[in-house]
Amino acid sequence: MAAISTVPFSVNAKTFTPAAKPIVVICIDGSADEYLDVTAAHGRLPNLQQMSKAGYRGMVRGALPSFTNVNNSSIVTGVSPAVHGISGNFFYDAARDQEVMMNSSEYLRADTILAAAANAGRKVAVVTAKEKLRDILSYKLKGIAFSAEKANQAKQDTHGIENAEEIVGFPTPAIYSPDASLFVLRAGVALIEKGMADFLYLSLTDYMQHTYAPEAEESLAFYEAMDAEIGKLIKAGAIVGATADHGMNAKINPDGTPNVLFVEDMLEAQFGSGFRVICPITDPYVKHHGALGSYVVVHVDKSQDITTVKNWLSIQPGITEVHDRSTATRLLEQPEDRTGDLVVLSARDVVVGRKPQYHDLSALDGTLRSHGGRYEEMVPLIISHPLNQAYKIKASGDPRNFDVFDFTINGTNQ
Repeated sequence: MAAISTVPFSVNAKTFTPAAKPIVVICIDGSADEYLDVTAAHGRLPNLQQMSKAGYRGMVRGALPSFTNVNNSSIVTGVSPAVHGISGNFFYDAARDQEVMMNSSEYLRADTILAAAANAGRKVAVVTAKEKLRDILSYKLKGIAFSAEKANQAKQDTHGIENAEEIVGFPTPAIYSPDASLFVLRAGVALIEKGMADFLYLSLTDYMQHTYAPEAEESLAFYEAMDAEIGKLIKAGAIVGATADHGMNAKINPDGTPNVLFVEDMLEAQFGSGFRVICPITDPYVKHHGALGSYVVVHVDKSQDITTVKNWLSIQPGITEVHDRSTATRLLEQPEDRTGDLVVLSARDVVVGRKPQYHDLSALDGTLRSHGGRYEEMVPLIISHPLNQAYKIKASGDPRNFDVFDFTINGTNQ
């Protein structure tokens, strides 16, 4: 491999000083800590266990809402949603009076660590399972950026790579499969081994975690296969940091049926019309969650008293937090102009939605497992190399999942 740049670079008030080794950060989408624990207990996670022994493993706090776009944006910028502006997968754009997906980099308000690294001379590659993330993750990037979902459509002039299937050695996978995430990791291995990249962000998909509990054989086999690919990254000489964008919990009643509160229906039944409930989990991947998560925002028109509505919602069974806009901006680190008049979070086993007609539960594979609230906020952080003293101290405080590049790069400089 050609010489690797060690030129420091700064972005969003933080300076990074990379080693002359490949840097790989992995977002294991939806990986609650128990997935690692259960698979390790079965002896099927040797490489990640060795990373934990030789390097570091701990828990970190993600960004809220605990959704994919929000946390991936935080990870690649190193800042909270209040700074980078991505408040969900989906939001109500009041200025346009439209409910829209936040899949475009036009909504991003902060530069990325990836683009800054490329400008400093690193060979940067972004591989994401979900095509919906590619535009945000590749913001201003001079490098490689493609998705497993549409790997066979990658072109040199738009993605920085072509013949991706040939390079990776695997065909474009089905997005609703374990192979979607494994393709991303295999791509990372191939890009390093072929000298095409030395600074990588690999973002997986949470289809498996939405579909299977940690102890299911399907989960164990998936994590075992994932572990094998991570082992190849380490063998290739990379410093590897792995975290998650959010955890995952079953959202079901004792009989196994989905445990859903339809908040817009509830509000209209109590107060009449004048409410618009937005589910920020909404995205194109309906088989994952049916657009049901544990966090919604409520837009209230002037005919309703916000305080009265807030107080009523706060005491409803299954609702754990209700915040007005100013509190959500401060406490939940939300961009003020992209959240609602009220923000509602639900219990560990409860999801909140709009009205039944907005949620197609028939598309789900199996039971309902989802995320979005406080109970999916804490996620693992694993670093392949030992932390220096300064970062050991930082790890004992309140580290965030979006500190993963900082820990992987600056925290392993001895």
